[in-house]
Amino acid sequence: MDRHSDLKARLAPFRAALYHGDAAAARGALDALLTPDAPVHLSHPFGTASGPAGFWDTALAPLIAAWPDLERRDMIVVAGDTPEGADWVGACGHYIGTFARPWLDIPPTGHLAHIRYHEFFRFEDGRVTEVQALWDIPEVMMQAGAWPMAPQLGRAWAAPAPATQDGLAPGPRDAAASKASLRHVIDMLTHMGRHPAQGGPEVMQLDRFWHPRFGWYGPAGIGTARGVRGFRHWHQIPFLAAMPDRGQHPEGTQSHLFADGAYVAVTGWPNMRQTLTGGGWLGLPPTGAQLTLRSLDFWRLESGLIRENWVLVDLLDVFAQAGIDVLARMRELNKARLGFDPDTGKALT
Repeated sequence: MDRHSDLKARLAPFRAALYHGDAAAARGALDALLTPDAPVHLSHPFGTASGPAGFWDTALAPLIAAWPDLERRDMIVVAGDTPEGADWVGACGHYIGTFARPWLDIPPTGHLAHIRYHEFFRFEDGRVTEVQALWDIPEVMMQAGAWPMAPQLGRAWAAPAPATQDGLAPGPRDAAASKASLRHVIDMLTHMGRHPAQGGPEVMQLDRFWHPRFGWYGPAGIGTARGVRGFRHWHQIPFLAAMPDRGQHPEGTQSHLFADGAYVAVTGWPNMRQTLTGGGWLGLPPTGAQLTLRSLDFWRLESGLIRENWVLVDLLDVFAQAGIDVLARMRELNKARLGFDPDTGKALT
């Protein structure tokens, strides 16, 4: 077995335990997988936890308590090494379950719910020494009818598995194909970063890199788009109108890029820094604040072009940096549903 297939195999017991709903086995698998002091970087409001106990107690156990029949559904699991030589495994999928009890004060629906995750695991000597993970918490708020912010521009839906149904890449890893895929995405990102600082949309050469019918599966709050037109109108134009200095402030950012055959993945905590000088994006005002973004992505190439792109951004963290506590606003919006008197703020009896 090649090195990167072995790393994916080391993650398999944890994935399988959560798929089968075996919380005890999942907790034990975390102990075997993570080093005791591995930093576990999680979506806002969770922050950074430490080691397997921190990952479990901060994030997984509360979700299981709220969704007691929780099931993990992986649709992409890929591994590779970055140009700097670090080994990573990336997983994308949905946690699903019956939303039976409040979670993060999001009102339960009593129905099946889903939350997309992009989870990245850095390995050293066979164990995970760092986790960078985003869960699409706004997606759950929307399913509960509790989203308190502006409507999203893109389509709201559960991001699909790869059209080719080969996202659970078992290996062996094709080093040559992986290298070519990584080169294509890095070249695309280089050209993408030239707009708007170095010219209009034409400098990105989007048709050179993206399939005419590509799917861009953004986070809840932004939504899904189809093709160059959809991507430009429902995400990129408002994004760059609000923060036109994209790519001009790399200090304090880092990106970990790796590839596995036709798949390329990136994680970074954070991997972008931009200034909010225009309005419109997410309904945010032009505060002039400099924001850092955590964007964890997967791309799938087909016939030499990007056909699908799964994107998660920690939007709750973005709102927090802009001075907006989305969870607090959600609680105000849903006081009665959460069991509080909307006039007094006290618990209803």
